[in-house]
Amino acid sequence: MDKQKIKNTHENIIIGGGIVGAGVLRELSLRKEDTLLIEKGDFSSQTSQSSSKMLHGGIRYLENFDFALVREALKEKKTWTELAPHLTKQEMFYIPVYKESKWPLFFVRIGLFLYDLLSLFKNPKRRVLNAKQTLKDLPQLNSKNLRGAGVYSDAVVEDSKLALECIYDSIGPYSSAINYAEVESVEKEGELWKIKVLRTLNNKEETYYSRNLIFATGPFTDQLLKKLEVKWEPKMILSKGSHIWLSKGSLELGHPMVLQTKDNRVIFVIPQRDAILVGTTEKALDPNSDIFNIQASEEEIKYLIDVLNQYFPNSGVGKDSILSTFAGVRPLVAEGSKERGKVSRQHKVFSPEKNMYVVVGGKYTTFRVMAEDVVKRMFKDQGRPFKRDLSLAPLKKKSVIGMYPRESKITEEEVKKIISEEFPKTSEDVIKRRLSLLYPDELQLSNSQIEQMINDFRSDN
Repeated sequence: MDKQKIKNTHENIIIGGGIVGAGVLRELSLRKEDTLLIEKGDFSSQTSQSSSKMLHGGIRYLENFDFALVREALKEKKTWTELAPHLTKQEMFYIPVYKESKWPLFFVRIGLFLYDLLSLFKNPKRRVLNAKQTLKDLPQLNSKNLRGAGVYSDAVVEDSKLALECIYDSIGPYSSAINYAEVESVEKEGELWKIKVLRTLNNKEETYYSRNLIFATGPFTDQLLKKLEVKWEPKMILSKGSHIWLSKGSLELGHPMVLQTKDNRVIFVIPQRDAILVGTTEKALDPNSDIFNIQASEEEIKYLIDVLNQYFPNSGVGKDSILSTFAGVRPLVAEGSKERGKVSRQHKVFSPEKNMYVVVGGKYTTFRVMAEDVVKRMFKDQGRPFKRDLSLAPLKKKSVIGMYPRESKITEEEVKKIISEEFPKTSEDVIKRRLSLLYPDELQLSNSQIEQMINDFRSDN
């Protein structure tokens, strides 16, 4: 964002640069609202880059009778596969069913019908296979007590890049965004909010002012608002989810899968980025845990490998098959005594103080609706007209590197273009989020070379 001219005072300031904050920025930009987004780390570097890389209705939410959420998410999945085809891909997911499975085959058949019904039958055609048909498509699958499989459609997505593109789309005469800027304090000064910020890469302190203040900080919300001494009752349940990336040759797998586990969860196994993504876990966290840059634990990694070996006993998947791991924290909103797996993923908007808004809950797929709802609430409180669906407009700026796999290796010129146009501040920003690299040999540049290129660009601008 070095080429931006960041003003001192704005109509709106958004704290949080994940997918929801990016969505709110875009909503306000499309309405020509003067807005600044502030993010503690790199954009989309926390929960929004740690998803299962899916746009989906959430087939498992059907058993909780959360039909409204599933319907809304399926609609948004369709929206983003149309708006961002360069970052998304429709896939047919397989749910293998065994004699001992929690969901028997007839239950899966009903569930898939409901899933398609809630999509208004706009999903590609579902199927239910017998055991023989299932093994033909998934030859490495454990055949013992196999009853068949359900097959249905969802989509995979480059999660961090979609958030980044929403930010790129917003930046211009009305909106700007800064990363590596930690909010130190918030207080009211007259009719404006005064926000003190620390630029973490150079320890420079800055102060900004705004009429409206919006928090889109996901699972960090309770901890941040407590630190800032905002009038706020804790609302979050912290639930950690971890994933592993396996090398492509670890499994002979031509289709994404949904695995039912013995502890009544589901694990996604998705061929993507010329590798295989496996996750996620569900681990309760203490509300005071340090969850910034959280990592997958050895226990979680072992759990995921064990589940894989139950379904693919002859594959030999082990720790040596792992390319990398990652973890994030789900932004669950407490609902009485409900267990984590049963908590709804519906979102909520609060206004703890005048001209301050907090959006919590929700899921990645429904971020556009969440962003729209918080802006709608703000406009309504201020007696301003609100027009829906402006954000159904196409994204104007695409990432330099889209989805993988790609036919050619990444060039130095492409990296230079990323540095000049996509505003990374570190080599990790380039490699993990702008390139989404899993195989280091795909890049003929070292981390130190990329850091030097970034420094050279910043000194020239």
